[in-house]
Amino acid sequence: MQNSIILASGSETRRKLLENAGLHLTVLPSDIDESSIIEELLKAAKSHSEIAIALAKKKALLQSQKNTGALVIGCDQILSFDGKIFSKPSDQQNAAEHLSTMSGKSHELLSAVIVCQNNRTLWHHVGSARLKMRTLSDAYISSYVARNWQSIRHSVGAYKLEEEGARLFECVKGDYFTILGLPLLELLGYLIERGELQT
Repeated sequence: MQNSIILASGSETRRKLLENAGLHLTVLPSDIDESSIIEELLKAAKSHSEIAIALAKKKALLQSQKNTGALVIGCDQILSFDGKIFSKPSDQQNAAEHLSTMSGKSHELLSAVIVCQNNRTLWHHVGSARLKMRTLSDAYISSYVARNWQSIRHSVGAYKLEEEGARLFECVKGDYFTILGLPLLELLGYLIERGELQT
């Protein structure tokens, strides 16, 4: 019998990916101060992959402590560009600045997923994808952000590849689900291996 599954993320995209794959889950987002955690981990010289996992773990353990026996899925995504981490844009101007900075250049998306139960980590994975952005005009960036702000304001990098954001890129190398923020195939493989899902 499948354990109860909790998604410790408020991401509508992640919820849909999991539900479309046949998972029955409860969504209980964990509210953490990502900025201060990232700052602390950068001072400790942690890699961007380690930071992504740490954020996902923090979210998962918050819900695992409260929900005995449940499998809790925590997720986080980091945009790594030129040695820096780009977080979700604070406003439209910040979104435009991110896009302008990355215009014509490549960046990496690191999507971490972790499964916890009874306040301990069972499994984790970090997926990576590399994206090369087209050279974008300031006028297009401004209109793109204004037109898509409500959709992109919760996305690292200020874009969604599954929407108009596809126009921003000339080359994408990596798993599509990882780019959306969840290494879905690896997570499903783990859940199948432990008998939570059938194939």
